[in-house]
Amino acid sequence: MKLLSFSTSAGDSFGMVTENGSGDGVVDLGQRLGGKYADLRSLLEGGGQDEAAALNGVAADHALSDITYLQVIPNARRIICIGLNYREHAEEMSLNFPEDPNLFSKWPDALVGHEQDVIRPKASSNFDYEGELAFIIGKPGRHIAEANAMDHVAGYAPFLDGSLRDFQGHSVIAGKNFQHSGSCGPWMTTADEVFDPMNLQLTTRLNGDVVQDESTEQLYYKVPDIIAYVSQFTPLHPGDVIATGTPSGVGAGRKPPLWMKPGDRIEVEISGLGCLANNVVAEGG
Repeated sequence: MKLLSFSTSAGDSFGMVTENGSGDGVVDLGQRLGGKYADLRSLLEGGGQDEAAALNGVAADHALSDITYLQVIPNARRIICIGLNYREHAEEMSLNFPEDPNLFSKWPDALVGHEQDVIRPKASSNFDYEGELAFIIGKPGRHIAEANAMDHVAGYAPFLDGSLRDFQGHSVIAGKNFQHSGSCGPWMTTADEVFDPMNLQLTTRLNGDVVQDESTEQLYYKVPDIIAYVSQFTPLHPGDVIATGTPSGVGAGRKPPLWMKPGDRIEVEISGLGCLANNVVAEGG
């Protein structure tokens, strides 16, 4: 299944992408399940995936062109990111490769959904792209063994970790959390449809030009490693989003640097998971 959060003129909801014979559309699960679950996070918390799957193939309630995509889990309790998880990225940034997973967090309002604008802020022009694979937790747990870790994954999605490099140099939290600087979507592909998340091709394009192109096979800390590490110090909850890190090719690693600017279009595509696309705009006001 492809599960997503979205809004229409009637308000926010969540649903499932379905092929109804005349093109892809969205089954409105918020409506179809009678309001049993308030949002996609609630569906995961309540173990409602089978209820959603039972509606696969029914007539769509909305065309994809009629919805506004929201980030996959708009109200995630935690958005945890792994830094420097591809060796070549650490090398291009002239940074030592960490001996343990290097974590930071993003706030929900740092992210938008597919085809929503990402904002180049007034405070910095050093606006960099980082295409990543994210996974979403579906089953809660603490002290999760690597051998059992994949049982806790609900699904996977493309992720754009927008980074303001000058701010990041003195404060990772600041550089990674400018409002609407990143994105996640268009949807979450459920884990049962992803045969091997560690063998997916991740491609980032800026204005149609490929700037990152790497297999997730090159991730140093794999999904089970990350889950086992993070769950040592904090419980994981359904709807938590974890981004696994970016490969080489970022703008800061180029000479001269390649920054995103207003008018640009940035895309993060992962094989089998879809293409996350956003236009870059200047901060208003």
